Formats: sequence, structure tokens, C-alpha cells
Amino acid sequence: MHNFEIGDKVSVLDEDIDGVVLKIKDTSITIETIDGFVMTYFVNELIKINNINHLNNVFSSKSLTSVLNDKAEKKKRYFVKEKKNKKDEFVLEVDLHIEKLVKNFRGLSNFEILNIQMDNAKGQLEFAIRKRMPKLVFIHGVGEGVLKSELEFLFSKYDGITFKEASYQKYGVGATEVYIKQSLNR
Repeated sequence: MHNFEIGDKVSVLDEDIDGVVLKIKDTSITIETIDGFVMTYFVNELIKINNINHLNNVFSSKSLTSVLNDKAEKKKRYFVKEKKNKKDEFVLEVDLHIEKLVKNFRGLSNFEILNIQMDNAKGQLEFAIRKRMPKLVFIHGVGEGVLKSELEFLFSKYDGITFKEASYQKYGVGATEVYIKQSLNR
């Protein structure tokens, strides 16, 4: 059963036409459009637009926000605890570029620069061993390979130390990854 009455303001569902109900006969309703045309539609093609108070009663005293919150689907929250493997552990990165080690290196000879770099490398390596760090990375750069050769000589003096080129994706060329095998009786 339709609930339209003569005088109701209506809108046509599939067209941009508004009007006022003039006549109701069975399932057809005759309206006068805002432009003054008289047209006839079926009941299911029209919607009543004049009874705003009726719409307000549908929502009662609830605010739009609370209605939307009621409609919102409760989403479950999932937390995935990341399993840390050895690759995710902290890795000490030691940059041996001279400008990272001293404020002013102008006037230093290549021999003095190499000694500063090697002293720093040895200190960091021994620190990592004391702190039982499993891995560290020395960033030495490319250059002529003198520093890299000296580092490899240094690493070879220690038992339980292995080394290889560091990840190209992460460090590019010019870095060495050092692994420290820790003894259990320390």
C-alpha cells in the first residue's frame, strides 16, 4: 500500500524531476512538476520528499556519528609479533673514512691516516668481541685497497673471526662484514 497523499512533495527516482501530488488512482500518481507540467508515474517510481520531520523521527535522538558507528563493522585487530633472527640483530657499523674519524686531517700523511684508521678498527673490533656482538661491518671505501688489505691482515690475527664483502645492496662496494664466533667459556 502506498502512503502518498494529495499535496505531498515528491521526487521521481530515476529522473531529476520534483513535483506535487495532484491525483492518486490505484498504483499511479499524477503530479505537477516544478516547471508546471502534469505527469503520471507509478507509485514505485516516486519518493516523498516533504516530510522532513518524519525522517528526523527515524533517527530519533541519535547523532549521525553514532548511527554510522553502529553501522560500522567491528574490525578485529591482529598483531603479529615479528620473530627476530640473527639478520635483524643490531649490527655495529664502523665508518673508517678519515673525515669521520678526525675533525681536521689536512697535513696528515697517508701513513698517519692509515694508522688512525687501523687503531680505530682494532678498538672497535675488540669492543665488539668484549660485548659479544656476533657481527660488525667496517666501511673502508674503495680507494687503492691499502686499508682493506690492512683490515684483512688484522682480522687474520684473531681466532674465531671470519669476514667477507658486505652486502652490495646495503653498503655498495667498499665494506667488509666481520663475524665473531663467541666461545662459550668467556
